[in-house]
Amino acid sequence: MNRRQFLTGFLTEEQSQNSTAAPRGSSTDTSPYNGQWTKKEIAHLLRRTMYGAAYSDITYFANKTLAQTVDELLTTGTAPSPPLNYYGTDSGAALGQTWVNASLDVNANINRGLSLLAWEAGNMVNQSKSLEEKMVIFWLNHFGTNIQEYADARYGYKHISTIRQHCLGNFKDLVRAITIDPAMLHFLNGYKNTKAKPDENYGRELMELFTVGKDGGQKYSEDDVKEAARVLTGYRIVTSNATYVFDSSKHDTGTKTFSAFYSNTTISGKSGAAGEQELDELLNMIFATQEVALFICRRLYRYFVYYEIDSAVETNVIAPMAAAFRSSGYDIKEPLRLLFNSEHFFDSYNVGAIIKPPLDLIVGVTRETKVLYPDNTDLEAQYFMWLQIALVSGQGLQQLIFGPPNVAGWAAYHQEPNYHELWISTVTLPLRNQITDLLIYIGLKKNGKKAVIDTADWLSQYPDADNVDLVIQQLNEHLLTHPLSANNQALLRTVMLGGQTTSYYWTQIWLDYKNNPTDTAKKKLVTDKLQSVLKYITSLEEFQLS
Repeated sequence: MNRRQFLTGFLTEEQSQNSTAAPRGSSTDTSPYNGQWTKKEIAHLLRRTMYGAAYSDITYFANKTLAQTVDELLTTGTAPSPPLNYYGTDSGAALGQTWVNASLDVNANINRGLSLLAWEAGNMVNQSKSLEEKMVIFWLNHFGTNIQEYADARYGYKHISTIRQHCLGNFKDLVRAITIDPAMLHFLNGYKNTKAKPDENYGRELMELFTVGKDGGQKYSEDDVKEAARVLTGYRIVTSNATYVFDSSKHDTGTKTFSAFYSNTTISGKSGAAGEQELDELLNMIFATQEVALFICRRLYRYFVYYEIDSAVETNVIAPMAAAFRSSGYDIKEPLRLLFNSEHFFDSYNVGAIIKPPLDLIVGVTRETKVLYPDNTDLEAQYFMWLQIALVSGQGLQQLIFGPPNVAGWAAYHQEPNYHELWISTVTLPLRNQITDLLIYIGLKKNGKKAVIDTADWLSQYPDADNVDLVIQQLNEHLLTHPLSANNQALLRTVMLGGQTTSYYWTQIWLDYKNNPTDTAKKKLVTDKLQSVLKYITSLEEFQLS
């Protein structure tokens, strides 16, 4: 590895002090990228904007320009059908039916939560050619809640549905919807916030974590937080149908006055149903500042490009993104459109620079290797296998969907100075390799069904799969962000040739299999070799990078 100190976390303190990370050295900006548009560049874009760069998606976008590709990635599709009862007993939903609009069933709630978790993993596995699923996780992290805290799976479904609806829409609309979202009202005590007993929890995080941020020091005051809390009094959760209601009798109707940071704005108190209008006035005041666009664009940059933002990046990338964000009226697509079409995004310093988050690693490898899951004719097996993907990402690798550790989200997206290095430890790195090995050799099993990497079928998608050297080249270009060393290429060649010296050996056994695909012995011969190749590739440090 020549540009990123990948396993910094494994260095001793002395080694760490004596080592120096390679400088970024990038002087690129948001000028339109006009370089090569090959499978290498397409794969880079797709790894960052989708969960894995499926080879079929790479070949699809090879027939489009960069601008056309970005436009398609920024387009959302039809909302997925809601999660289903795959588990059995539920007073509000029969087997195979959805529970999302049913009454709370305390006894079924845990299973509903697992259904929700599996469903979202399934959405990621079956994603369309869109940025949507990546943005859903971005906002789940940004507006950090935890399903174990609000303890009602219906809240979780409404929360993610709200995010999905607005994930590539208007940011102000998203913030408003999240503010009155039952999961957030519960998680940050918004439903307890009354004129008699104000609760500052959500008002503080609205400014600190969700909109303005603390970059460069806190700009708003403690009194601003208190005044925001007064504006936000009166919101309640209707538990019977998992919605919210505005209770004007609990709302503070007094005048709220804010600091110079907010231009000394005054929000006049309102009575009755009109009290809810104060929320819009509060958001108008917050979004009138320059900091909202800058803060969100920095978060987007760290998610999609790299965690380090130096003065050059701030001036040449963040500022133009923020300007595009503000001028569009806070349309989330516009700063992303500028970023993904830019020279900076394709700068060599930014390729292969991020350690894959757990969901990117696991969902990505299943999509890149064409793992097939059971269809909905066996709902139990389908949901079970999706659930395993979600649980192994969360329980072992620290990225549980609906389970950020706190309201700030997963630490790897915000905690200085380590950021993405927090995904890797002496515990998680071996586990990552164990998970990919499981998918290669054993797979996920339920009801006689199996989701496993069929290496022979997987390789069949590549052109010239009978040519050992071209296979190694294509695997490198598809699965790795950095070129394989000569030694690694030689090792993979030896594995595929079974110790033979001539490349014709691979050509012969591959063509024998392709001409006789039902011959188990011929398939096993190529499968065994390809499993060893894939195991080696997925064990490389380079495979952990995006």
